[in-house]
Amino acid sequence: MKYAFSTLGVPGMPVADVVRLAAGTGYDGVELRAHPEEPVHPGLVAHERRAVAEEFARAGVDILAVAGYAQVAAAGDDEPVYEELHRLLYLAADLGAPYVRVFPGGGDQDPADADATAARRLGAAAEVAAELDVRILLETHDSHRAGADVARVAGTVGHKHVGVVWDLMHTWLAGEAPEDTHAVLAPYLGYVQVKDIASREDTTPLPLGAGVLPLDECLSLMRGQGWVCWEYEKRWYADAAELPALLAAGRERLSGTPRT
Repeated sequence: MKYAFSTLGVPGMPVADVVRLAAGTGYDGVELRAHPEEPVHPGLVAHERRAVAEEFARAGVDILAVAGYAQVAAAGDDEPVYEELHRLLYLAADLGAPYVRVFPGGGDQDPADADATAARRLGAAAEVAAELDVRILLETHDSHRAGADVARVAGTVGHKHVGVVWDLMHTWLAGEAPEDTHAVLAPYLGYVQVKDIASREDTTPLPLGAGVLPLDECLSLMRGQGWVCWEYEKRWYADAAELPALLAAGRERLSGTPRT
């Protein structure tokens, strides 16, 4: 098992500081939020991308994923979505990241229509992803909150360069038990995002283990199966505790063993 955290928890932090934080608290990798307000985003030019990749490589910290905001099930023309997907895929390839995270964004469309739109776009983008050796992962989120929802789309696409990200909070909010989520997502799973919250009504991020999410059940299903990423949503909750002070204890909570 390998462990990462998302830069959603340290909004705007310079790359060098993110790398030092990961290395110093025992994390194997980092999920990079790819947004223009962050240091890493698709607008970086070639030498800037090389500098980011080299910074991580020097410290022996992996870039787990480029976490993009493309909405593959959104209503409207395909071309803007394809353009955004391609920009994310080339950024991930240049950084040496194996995954690009995307959202459904199907809104209030008929689920069958949203599924078909997402599958069509992901299927086309999968060919570019294959050429770049990057995998597109559809997150359990918004219109496709449950594991069963994203599994329908990934199964329809049927391409090895299209998979899923399991966000534990969203599947729990959808009323899906971890064992049921894992069962439907296992054939497509890229990695898991974990977090903790106080309740269904209060999703302010908490230290791992301090809230109500079924973290232990999720982790027990994932033992020995790749990556777990702590997505602490500090960007959306300004009053939440600062993540850096929580990371070392969070790493111990994820692995179940204290660092020596």
